[in-house]
Amino acid sequence: MLRTAPPHNFLRISLVMALAFGASAQAQSLVDLYGAARTYDAAYQSAKAQFDATLYKADQARALLLPKVGLGANASRANYESTSIPGQATDRMFSTQTATLSATQALYHPADDASYAQSLKGSEQAAAALKAAEQDLIVRLSQAYFDVLASRDSLAFVKAQKAAVQEQLASAKRNFEVGTSTITDTREAQARFDLVIAQEIAAANDLRVKSLALTQLVGQQNAQPKPVAEPVALDAFAPKDIDQWVNQSQTENPNVQQLKTALDVAQLETTKARAGHLPTVDLVASYQASTNNGSATVAKDYGSNTTSVGVALSVPLFAGYSIQNRVKETISLESKAQSDLENVRRQVAQGTRAAYYGVESGLGQVKAFEAAEVSSQSALDANKLGYQVGVRINIDVLNAQSQLYDTKAKLAKARYDVLVGSLRLRQASGTLSEADLQAINALLAK
Repeated sequence: MLRTAPPHNFLRISLVMALAFGASAQAQSLVDLYGAARTYDAAYQSAKAQFDATLYKADQARALLLPKVGLGANASRANYESTSIPGQATDRMFSTQTATLSATQALYHPADDASYAQSLKGSEQAAAALKAAEQDLIVRLSQAYFDVLASRDSLAFVKAQKAAVQEQLASAKRNFEVGTSTITDTREAQARFDLVIAQEIAAANDLRVKSLALTQLVGQQNAQPKPVAEPVALDAFAPKDIDQWVNQSQTENPNVQQLKTALDVAQLETTKARAGHLPTVDLVASYQASTNNGSATVAKDYGSNTTSVGVALSVPLFAGYSIQNRVKETISLESKAQSDLENVRRQVAQGTRAAYYGVESGLGQVKAFEAAEVSSQSALDANKLGYQVGVRINIDVLNAQSQLYDTKAKLAKARYDVLVGSLRLRQASGTLSEADLQAINALLAK
């Protein structure tokens, strides 16, 4: 764990930030904005809708294994007229009503069994895709959140630098008026002041753009992220063994899980294709009731009820080699799915290593910037004292000021990068969850 003392003049910078961006009571935490993003972000909502649709599709495939029941009915009316016997013409009207209830239950349908198994694998794929969407949303939100904080810090540091340069400019003007310094000091201070004004405009615009990006993600106007609490505490990520992270990513990463399930689906497709050579067996039953109010040969009403139960066997004999070629196609698709899985595993392993080294490097940079901040503050104090006693010139003080505030901004950005980098590492390993977001949320100001 890394702990740092509050930077020099931090209270003044915090005051500038509070005045510039409003009261902290209106600020939202990382978890608050994550909850808003879950209900607003279109990419996440799309993944969630796809997950729901896949579950319904699985239920459709399950219907292949369940009984099928149908009801049919028909009614007809006929007019019978006969002149077969001279002088004795026959003219008769009669009607027929028939209702049939039929049911079929598959007993042996290997292709349908494979289709149902595929639908279950599809549900697993959809769950992995939703997990990937959730992790992606966490990372995108955290990146946007800390981008706003970094831009806000940069603007605050630029404002503090402007105040310091303005003070140095006023000092140079006074010294020139009393004859203790040259016009060069005044012009150097003026040039640096003009440069800081330009930097302030750029920093304000960058903050505006980053805030718009966060607004677009969470759907809330003027979202104000809470700052990180001081002193900053960065927990060292665990485990420290990079191989553990990589091994975990090979099984937990949702992209790997999706491709692994896709391979299972491809293998089941081969099973389904081979089932084209196999017979199918169904249990069939029917009940038919009919009523007749006469017929061409019977003058009185009559009816009948018929019940039948049996087993239907269907054996494919020849389908023009389509089944054989379908099997060859699915076997090739199996090989493709296996290659896709291996490719994703390699990419995930590489991404996990890169994320690990990124966090490790970021922690090292934070330590270096913390030391540089202390050194830069000491250098500025020494240059100010030297300027007062005449052993340093104005440009030395201005350069020291620029170096100090640039270091402060880089230190703040490095800390944010470590926090987001730790989330990216967990995303690569497939273990990222809302609990990790809660851990970072605990580092924010109350």
